[in-house]
Amino acid sequence: MNFIRKIRKSEKGATAIEYGLIAALIAVAAITAMQGVGSSLNKTFSNVSSSMST
Repeated sequence: MNFIRKIRKSEKGATAIEYGLIAALIAVAAITAMQGVGSSLNKTFSNVSSSMST
């Protein structure tokens, strides 16, 4: 019976899952932001390249 009480009290697993979800959300946000910056940089380098070739 004590074993079951310990399992119900323990929140280590729940905390680990919460941290995992937070890390996943941060990763998704970072990937999204980097894709936006990447496309903006691509446009900038294309403009510079076309200006230098003329």
